[in-house]
Amino acid sequence: MKEEERKLQKRFIDLANQAYQNDTFCFTNFLSMADANILYESVDARQVETFGGMEGCERVIARFGNQEELGYEIPYPIAVLKIEPLIEKFADQLTHRDFLGALMNLGIEREVLGDIRLDGKTAYLFVVESMAEYIQQNLDKVKHTSVRTVRLSEVPELLSVHPEEREILVASKRLDVVIAKVYNLSRSKALDLFREKKVFIGGRTQENNSYSLKDEDVVTVRGFGKFIYEKENYETKKGRLCLTIKEYV
Repeated sequence: MKEEERKLQKRFIDLANQAYQNDTFCFTNFLSMADANILYESVDARQVETFGGMEGCERVIARFGNQEELGYEIPYPIAVLKIEPLIEKFADQLTHRDFLGALMNLGIEREVLGDIRLDGKTAYLFVVESMAEYIQQNLDKVKHTSVRTVRLSEVPELLSVHPEEREILVASKRLDVVIAKVYNLSRSKALDLFREKKVFIGGRTQENNSYSLKDEDVVTVRGFGKFIYEKENYETKKGRLCLTIKEYV
């Protein structure tokens, strides 16, 4: 384990102990999927929950503390900001990278920024609550486009992610086989994803490409997307399996 990873692991353990000893909730900033994997390797899963602002977020904040034991709840310190062009017809075709770059140029650390969801030329940003006002006051341009930033009281319905159910035919329920089918990849390309540690199940890195999927496994493939393995439906006469998955698109 690298020194930076050891420091992160120690930070997670310290927060878990602090929450337990003081009977309170403790929060991290936003974690990448790799950070979240270290989190789950560091502390008992019963000590921590994660949330990114809405279902399906890749970047999440960890909350230490058990609501049942404490008898109360503190919400995650997450704000949602709408970043939109002042005059849409003159706006550039802005990308995720454009919005992220504009935010980083304000001197903002990546760890206080969550997912950025795009809707046309408008972006919706999940951010640590303490940084929301600063971004509202200082973000006025993305690339060459003048923008306004508005804090929303709730997550817009248009951002809700509804996975699409579909059936696939595969030789087996091996994870590499299913990933190759879902994302139309060659077997060798699917195997590369495991070597590059880009495959996660339930937020934890899965390096075993021969892992046999279980009902309701949530599979994330960095750079490709996420799907839920639902069930095995039947076996064809030629021995292939018909599986149901729900893919986030």
